Amino acid sequence: MIKALFFDIDGTLVSFNTHRIPQSAIDALTEAKAEGIKVYISTGRPLPFINNLGQIEHLIDGYITTTGALCIVGKDRFNCHEIDKTSVKKILEAADRWHKSAVVVGAEHIAVVNDSEALTEQFRKGLNLDFDFSPLKVVMKEPILQVSPFFDETQEKEIMKELPDCVSSRWHPAFTDITNMEADKGKALTAMAAHEGFKVEETMAFGDGGNDIPIIRQAGIGVAMGNARDEVKEAADCVTTSVDEDGVRNALHVLLKKER
Repeated sequence: MIKALFFDIDGTLVSFNTHRIPQSAIDALTEAKAEGIKVYISTGRPLPFINNLGQIEHLIDGYITTTGALCIVGKDRFNCHEIDKTSVKKILEAADRWHKSAVVVGAEHIAVVNDSEALTEQFRKGLNLDFDFSPLKVVMKEPILQVSPFFDETQEKEIMKELPDCVSSRWHPAFTDITNMEADKGKALTAMAAHEGFKVEETMAFGDGGNDIPIIRQAGIGVAMGNARDEVKEAADCVTTSVDEDGVRNALHVLLKKER
């Protein structure tokens, strides 16, 4: 019996076209909650960047944030995995060398290095993140949970050779999310299950991007959206329709019905 649902945000719950959650998904999650099923978010976004879930905020029981580097339930923060500061500096040195932007996510604050039009297009406009960033020197005093450099895939592969303690998860062609190698959404799912008192096999996880593969594989049932990348679909137990074609609702109606 499924007791908990986990959802990526961008491209899974929230449409890249409308920047909203389809009403069909809202209705399906409301029905699931009425049946006693918990709802969790599993995202590459840090908590301050989660600004597009107002339609279902009252339904959410907890968050896997920063690609699994931090779990949050109410006032509890756990499963925290920070990046070694030496590795952070190597990423930022590469960003300077290649004249690329990077978003540095601390435990409390977020900074931008080498602000650019590309960052404005993808973050401020594309993801609607008109955010008041903090100075880098402030953020560097905190545990660093994630660095999101605007590296292409060739640059990503090059820098990762220098970061044996880190892992890179790409869900957008313009940038990647680099975290501690112990941080991924699948491991965070296990931590969340232990914290919340249900079994991993009692979970269902939805996603569309590369950083969703670990949680899709780890969950009792892994669901790839119809708009997901091919490697995500290959990792999933089943593939639903796209976010804009009521994918969340369609999968929940079929899969939860089978569980009853």
